[in-house]
Amino acid sequence: MPVRGSAPTTEHAARFQNLQAQLRDRWQAIDDPDSDNYDILVVPSFSVDQEEGGKIQGLLHYEERLLFSLIRLRNPHARLIYVTAMPLSPVAIEYYLQLLPGIPFSHARDRLLLLTAYDSSLRPLTEKILERPRLIERIRLSLRRDRAYMVCYNSTALEQELSLQLGIPLLASDPGLLYWGSKSGSREIFAETSVFHPDGSKCVWNAEDLARETALLWERQPHLQRCVVKLNEGFSGEGNALLDLRSLTGVAPGQKTRGERVVAILRAFPSMRFQAAGETWDSYARRLPDLGAIVEAFIEGEKRSPSVQGYITPNGKVKILSTHDQILGGADQQIYLGCRFPADAEYRLRLQEYGLRVGQALLKRGAMERYCVDFVTARRFDGNWDIAAVEINLRKGGTTHPFMLLKLLTNGHYDTQTGSFFSQQGQEKFYIASDNLQASLYRGLLPSDLMDIIAHHRLHFDSSTRTGSVFHLLGALSEFGKLGLTSIGNSFEEAEALYHRVEAVLNEETQHYGDRANLSSPTLPIAGLCRD
Repeated sequence: MPVRGSAPTTEHAARFQNLQAQLRDRWQAIDDPDSDNYDILVVPSFSVDQEEGGKIQGLLHYEERLLFSLIRLRNPHARLIYVTAMPLSPVAIEYYLQLLPGIPFSHARDRLLLLTAYDSSLRPLTEKILERPRLIERIRLSLRRDRAYMVCYNSTALEQELSLQLGIPLLASDPGLLYWGSKSGSREIFAETSVFHPDGSKCVWNAEDLARETALLWERQPHLQRCVVKLNEGFSGEGNALLDLRSLTGVAPGQKTRGERVVAILRAFPSMRFQAAGETWDSYARRLPDLGAIVEAFIEGEKRSPSVQGYITPNGKVKILSTHDQILGGADQQIYLGCRFPADAEYRLRLQEYGLRVGQALLKRGAMERYCVDFVTARRFDGNWDIAAVEINLRKGGTTHPFMLLKLLTNGHYDTQTGSFFSQQGQEKFYIASDNLQASLYRGLLPSDLMDIIAHHRLHFDSSTRTGSVFHLLGALSEFGKLGLTSIGNSFEEAEALYHRVEAVLNEETQHYGDRANLSSPTLPIAGLCRD
């Protein structure tokens, strides 16, 4: 079932709003890491539909994505409580604390409390915490509640309940606004803000209605070749499927009745190209009554998938944080693999403009903290790019942790006039980031083995040049052969070279443990996004 939780009572909703109101008074200090004299409770729960989330290998270890928060301990007054489902590797914690400039390791470690639920089941971490009253009490006793706030991956009724039980504000949107981060809610906001988006449907809850909406879309666009079906609460592109209309030419608009067209589309659904590995129509259709689905026109031609990341402050300001070109994989380039920063200069400022429009619409509804808008850009015959918005993510996402690493490690700033990021010394910065550096021969590598490799080959982040690679998902390495990293350079070329060097070194270090032919091909097609 979707992670919604029971509807809050009026009393609960009022208490939650009162807690969040405290953030308005604290915002200036919270926004400045160097003056943040607060206790930060980090609950990196992926409170999403667990069947959808379970399609991602090593999802449990994605709790490590928010380890960039440890860098806030560079402020000697900040304290941080980090809760996970299973214990984090001590090596991972030491690795991040060693990134702190000018702060003794022991001083930072004394201000960090690591807690765990010791529960590896495929359920949201927040749900596990709520089932353990003694763990909640330990968290409560560890907080200066008048100087504390909670951060999370996404805000649902679970996170709201934990916020209420602890009596501290949640720096995130009210879960009552989740609809505006769904596929259908996104389309409504795009229409309201005049942000162009592909022709498509409302949300439907069964296969028959989905086929009918597909037929109507085809009739509005008789030359449409393909359309994409999306679970309304799908995650990271794993809930997408592509329907090829060219195989249904016999029932094209003008040739058969709508009823015949709907029947033919229904029969064609099992042959869709599902983006998630192992997905079938039977398993997909079973999710429709719970998650709902939409259908959209598929944009053909040479295209890219950029995004814009924004922030809504507790005191009601909208600001743009970054733009990225997303790197997608899967059968039809629908699944998120990684990103490169910043997005192409040919369209990044337009992305910012559209992102601000969406942010203002979200602010009007009461949203807070991060949001992200995904787009598809298609190159026209004249060389310019058409831009179409496809989704709003009302949460942290795959572009959040690499950008925050860059910001916290360089003390730099994002320039909205150019869409570029500059370090404190004025050097423009670029990066390539991924959660999906993965190969079968990496399996069995322990976090300590990775640290040995990093040290021997000098792959670590260099605080003097503020270039190099920073690693995450260390917990997924041994079991899944999967690793995350952010490679930061002073140019796209340098960032790409740093990323490829990590990949080449790992391949070299592991190849003698097995047949080279078993080594996975590079999983991040970053060369496809090289600038002309």
